[in-house]
Amino acid sequence: RPRSRAELTPLLLERWPGHDGNALAQAVTYLLPVVQVPPRGVWGKSGQARFATAESWLGAPLASDASPDPVVLRYLAAFGPASVMDAQSWSGLTRLKEVFARLATGLRVFRNEAGRELFDLPDAPRPDPETPAPPRFLPEYDNVFLGHVDRTRLVSDEQRQALVAAAGTRTLRTVLIDGCVAGAWAIDRSDDAARLVIEPAVRLSKPSRAGLLDEGARLLVSVAPEATRHDVRIG
Repeated sequence: RPRSRAELTPLLLERWPGHDGNALAQAVTYLLPVVQVPPRGVWGKSGQARFATAESWLGAPLASDASPDPVVLRYLAAFGPASVMDAQSWSGLTRLKEVFARLATGLRVFRNEAGRELFDLPDAPRPDPETPAPPRFLPEYDNVFLGHVDRTRLVSDEQRQALVAAAGTRTLRTVLIDGCVAGAWAIDRSDDAARLVIEPAVRLSKPSRAGLLDEGARLLVSVAPEATRHDVRIG
């Protein structure tokens, strides 16, 4: 059954006495195919991390084929167009250049402004560059950042460093305007109230401010439905 590392430790020590129990539990969760199960990952709640074997969670045996080709194709389905370095950064795998070369005949190939090759699935959606991008509030560690090694398409290195410094001890959550980072946000709760505070990093136009306030109001209703008072502030 799903167990925490603390629950695994005495069981592992029964089998391997005289060893470091915590190290054994760490090794199990890093070296075996495992899934971290709810309620750890339930929205708005947390709990002690518990792990189950992937086979028990999926109800099926793991595939014996260790080829990275399906992983690369699944990655491109989510994050293409993307480079070989993007895929390696996201997956932690290396030597993917030969995998992309093997798959290239079935992929669309582009070049970015710097001349780097980008790959995508042939039938993947590629919206017109003029498609409007409405304001969005991203959580920490969002895949829009983690999916690619080059994050300057969303935020400059200087701006990212400034935002991290401004966040201080808070977890950095970002605001997107027209698809680019334009500030940070946080939610303060007190009694029955929830307040969304937006800290812009750029000058906001009137339409952008209105869009942020509107999207922020919907965000508060989603993440703090129990609050009787919702307030959105732009710093």
